[in-house]
Amino acid sequence: MARDPQPASDLFTQIDISAASQGDASSKVHGHAGHQTQLLHQILAALDRNNELLEEVVAHSTASQRQRADELRHWRKANPGLADACKQASEALARVQAEFLHNLTQEIQDNAEAMQDGEFVFNEFVDRFGPRLAHLNGVLQMLSQLSHAPQPAQDD
Repeated sequence: MARDPQPASDLFTQIDISAASQGDASSKVHGHAGHQTQLLHQILAALDRNNELLEEVVAHSTASQRQRADELRHWRKANPGLADACKQASEALARVQAEFLHNLTQEIQDNAEAMQDGEFVFNEFVDRFGPRLAHLNGVLQMLSQLSHAPQPAQDD
């Protein structure tokens, strides 16, 4: 999008309202109003282009989501036993995750002051829980996606 840089002085001009220059003041006001109208038209055109781009992004995103949902649906039909196993594993791993989060929160409560006071205790906590939590969440998300039927896309 090409922009017309306008100096600030053009936007904020002084208008002479003295009695001697009433004819000139009228033409200056109309010229200034024309300039403002031109700027408003440029802003409107930029907003219209922005809306068009946003509509394209939404359309692309929706198409990608539909394609992924179709792929998962086909995979589930081709592997019904594995999809059921993923569901059972997902449920079991969710229980493991709940226990892990309970231990994590207990660790935080027990060592909150030490974590605030010293960087060593905090780094130890992050090293101990961070990677396992990230990997656990990734595996749980994958199992969950493979085991559950996708929600139908809603069209507006």
